[in-house]
Amino acid sequence: MNNPEIKQFIREHSNLFWYTPEEKKDEISHEFLVETILNYGDLQSVKQLINIVGLDRMTEIFSGLEGRKKLNYYPEIYHFFSLLVNKNVHSNI
Repeated sequence: MNNPEIKQFIREHSNLFWYTPEEKKDEISHEFLVETILNYGDLQSVKQLINIVGLDRMTEIFSGLEGRKKLNYYPEIYHFFSLLVNKNVHSNI
């Protein structure tokens, strides 16, 4: 991940990635980043991530989830973001 904004964002929210070794935090994938922030972040961190990554990219990541990756989200988080994604997709048609 080469985006300095994302690296800074991860550093600012390092406590949410407590189980990831410090030297591996620069290697966090967008998929894992979105999953962690949606599941454990607050509303402000979700908004901040959307501003950095973009709603279209987050929608793309979220819509591409299958199997176990989809199950990594808390059910209420998955449901809420599904509604947001569907609203965003339909409003862009």
